[in-house]
Amino acid sequence: MNRFLLAAAAFVIALICTQKTSIANEQPNLVFVIADDCTFRDIGCYGGQAHTPRIDALAEEGMRLTRCFQSVAMCSPTRHSIYCGQYPVKSGAYPNHTFVPDGTASVVQFLKPLGYQVAQSGKKHIAPPSVFDWEHLPGNSNPNFEAVEEFVKGCSETEQPFCLFLCSNEPHTPWNKGDASRYDPATLELPPYILDTPETREGMSRYLAEITYFDSQVGEAIDLLDQYKVADNTLLIVVSEQGNSMPFAKWTCYDSGLQSGCIVRWPGHVDAGSTNDAMIEYIDFLPTWIEVAGGDLSSDAAAKLDGKSLLPVLAGKPTHKELVFGEMTTRGINNGSDHYGIRSVRSDRYKYIWNFTPEVTFQNACTNSKEFVSWVREADAGNSQAIELVQRYTQRPEIEFYDLTVDPLEMNNLANDPAQQDIMRSMRQELDRWMQHCGDQGQATELDALNHMKRGQPKRTKKRAKSS
Repeated sequence: MNRFLLAAAAFVIALICTQKTSIANEQPNLVFVIADDCTFRDIGCYGGQAHTPRIDALAEEGMRLTRCFQSVAMCSPTRHSIYCGQYPVKSGAYPNHTFVPDGTASVVQFLKPLGYQVAQSGKKHIAPPSVFDWEHLPGNSNPNFEAVEEFVKGCSETEQPFCLFLCSNEPHTPWNKGDASRYDPATLELPPYILDTPETREGMSRYLAEITYFDSQVGEAIDLLDQYKVADNTLLIVVSEQGNSMPFAKWTCYDSGLQSGCIVRWPGHVDAGSTNDAMIEYIDFLPTWIEVAGGDLSSDAAAKLDGKSLLPVLAGKPTHKELVFGEMTTRGINNGSDHYGIRSVRSDRYKYIWNFTPEVTFQNACTNSKEFVSWVREADAGNSQAIELVQRYTQRPEIEFYDLTVDPLEMNNLANDPAQQDIMRSMRQELDRWMQHCGDQGQATELDALNHMKRGQPKRTKKRAKSS
């Protein structure tokens, strides 16, 4: 009888363990690879000049999303919004060197209870550590692929599902990685919003080389997934982040700053070689990961998220959001204007931009770059195109309005066109509603940025004097 009971108990325990293993195996791994300051249009499969064979091949194996957007064309707010699924002013992470409050739920708090091992390697630019309590793999500015390999190997052996963030620092300046000899400055094509000077061409050559360097990092990540035979059960997302630090991209609310490349591969769930024009936002990634992992999007914590799961889009649905939103805070950035707040709303066709203080000169690290300095030199020499571009970058009107179907590079401001006033009023109402949702008080929020950053700094305690 005792032998029978022991055998029965052993059978039940084995069945439970088998069920747990089966459930764990059903949970896909999640890998997210992000570049740093890469204009999406420069990637090969998005029609760009950069040599990106691994990213291009990945697009053939998965889905290329053509209208993916982030809320801020700046590093730290972007990363906080990805990991926490909230718009930057709403979460508090809207200046560049920023933080979210203690107690904010991030991807860690959502996925760890579901059995995931969450890890990150490479660029961080987030705070506080209590919110981002993941496994910190070596790699300060770029992923350390030796450490990443050990992590993937370990998870593959234990069959524990993992969520892995590989955060590159490329092609962020200084552009000093990759082989620039591949890109002859004299033969490069420049978009119409970029002034043709020797300095611009030389900088563009080095920048494109770094995109190719980032492409090799994507390749290393893909090779590890293949090597440890976890690729078939991995949802892999690769994004380009905000635009480069040339004018009219990073630190702006133009599409060249806010729009991102996004490639998704998930065998058996995402059609290979597909494209999707649905408008999505970076804040949609976290609810997607939660749903894929088997979490509850109706929970109190998930209800605070601003994003929407992308599972219907990944299944082929061609629509997702009717509007996407953007913002920019120059206060606190390197060489930034003391205050220059920008907010934007974009529909399928139109872009509405509100510059809070058009009387202020718009500046940032870009206006100190040798590329932009060469533009100013040409403007001072009487070059009419240089005069127009320098003026358009540094002195903005209060309202900008663009018809993206005929003007995708946002070169022709229609804000004073009488025929556009009705749609402009409608979009302004949508922008106002979004700002209210985020608790965004406009200029008052901008002016509070420095105080907000100080509130996030750890308090210093005075050292006690040693007794004599």
